Amino acid sequence: MQNHAKKVNTTLSIKDLHVSVDDKEVLRGVDLDIGKGEVHALLGPNASGKSTLAYAIMGIPEYKVTKGRIYLNKKDLTKLPPEGRAKTGIALAFQNPPVVKNVKLGDLLNRISNTGLDDGISGEHLLKRELNKGLSGGEKKLSELMQVFSLKPKLIIFDELDSGLDIEKVKTLTSYSKQMLNKENASALVITHNGEILRFLKPEKIHVMINGKIICTSDDWKTVWRTIKRYGYEKCKKCRVRSS
Repeated sequence: MQNHAKKVNTTLSIKDLHVSVDDKEVLRGVDLDIGKGEVHALLGPNASGKSTLAYAIMGIPEYKVTKGRIYLNKKDLTKLPPEGRAKTGIALAFQNPPVVKNVKLGDLLNRISNTGLDDGISGEHLLKRELNKGLSGGEKKLSELMQVFSLKPKLIIFDELDSGLDIEKVKTLTSYSKQMLNKENASALVITHNGEILRFLKPEKIHVMINGKIICTSDDWKTVWRTIKRYGYEKCKKCRVRSS
């Protein structure tokens, strides 16, 4: 029988990825594929390896790939430094963006591009401020998003976009992110341990990571999140055991 499944152009492809930090293996064989223009969510308890995956994809030196491969649009990035990966089209929005003194957001954005904020979300009041200095949590996240989208990346990794924010700010920032992703036809991996963001994000796929492995992948984010919210991640472990 012929397979008539729709082909998806893959932006990010990770194969059997093992990553160590300080000689301790944190990721133990991660496989992940994200199609062009798709938004995927990655959930998991604290210390499950979610941020390690983000930093490994970005090529942060402390996160050493000991086995496996990372591809962006079929190009092997595994041995490229962070700046090389950024040039190929990967951008990372950090959970806790650093303060950069004596650098104004507006000056930085002008150096990168002329991209501004669209659809009624204004960050004009941040342009004359130093990067993340004296900003609220929501302002820091907005500043970070302005920088990330100005790069026009092919793949954006959001590390805990919702961390420390009330639900209204999460809704606003998520709405802006979706609009910009659609505009650029970019892909995204959204890392979170608070699945409430999924109500606004509505990802194409959801993945659950526990102990350095992705143990669940589904296109039914509602069922997965309801299960986790009601029973915790232990239910995911038991489901994995039964299906293996």
